[in-house]
Amino acid sequence: MDIKQLKFLIALDETRHFGQAAARCHITQPTLSMRLRSLEEELDLPLVNRGQRFEGFTAPGERVLAWARTVLAAYDGLQAEAAACRGNLVGTLRLGVVPLSSFDPLALMQQLHKEHPSLRFELSALSSEQILEQLASNRLDLGVSYLERLDTERFDSLALGETRMGLLYDQRFFSFGDTPLSWEALIELPLGMLTSGMHFRQSIDHNFHSRGLHPQPLLQTDAVHQLLQAVHGGLCCAVMPLEGGLDALTEHLRLQPIEDAHTLARLGLIMRRSAPRSALAEACFALYQKSLASP
Repeated sequence: MDIKQLKFLIALDETRHFGQAAARCHITQPTLSMRLRSLEEELDLPLVNRGQRFEGFTAPGERVLAWARTVLAAYDGLQAEAAACRGNLVGTLRLGVVPLSSFDPLALMQQLHKEHPSLRFELSALSSEQILEQLASNRLDLGVSYLERLDTERFDSLALGETRMGLLYDQRFFSFGDTPLSWEALIELPLGMLTSGMHFRQSIDHNFHSRGLHPQPLLQTDAVHQLLQAVHGGLCCAVMPLEGGLDALTEHLRLQPIEDAHTLARLGLIMRRSAPRSALAEACFALYQKSLASP
């Protein structure tokens, strides 16, 4: 058994396709299949259900897969820890961020990349539940998610600033002057929203419903980029994080503050507590903690 076999197993889980897993690992499909069969023989367990195509993992395969992730995370952590001891950070920092977060990871990534040019980044947009699950299973190093009901025995966190809301619109189609908007004024507008159930949408609904207002959105979507396209095309306006930088995407977009508008819960930078915990995660966490302490 070697690390590459475990990487092949994880690649198969993430792609759910033998050919795509082989391509990701830069090997041929026959080589991938041969190495996985060799792993099965060594463990004396069937790991993969095979047919004309990949049909999932066996029950033992799912358990071995969980261990493979832990072993690989420990291996990557060892490499990163050794590099950190030499004064360098290497590898890939895996960061998950909830949709429409007011936290902009760009500045943090730029600073880390400037200090450690060999560092790479993998950024994913995930729900708060997915972020916590992937932190727990070592598929993420850090997460930016909501802190309500966070299990502080399993995760460390740094609270971020309060998320205020504004109305994003294209000034070629709408004009609102300079004063903050009221929620009552928004009810008359064509609004685009994330689908119900998403945390940011829940905060929007709470702000409306607590005032006895019941909006009828023109557009609902679970994709932020589609919402932005609809705003840019003049189809609708959308309630967005005020400090998210979305108005800088094009010269036509504007973010108008909304009176007394904030999310239900604070955002935080989250890292798992238990080992193995990557040196990359710890370095990034410490860097951001230091930036919060700076005047």
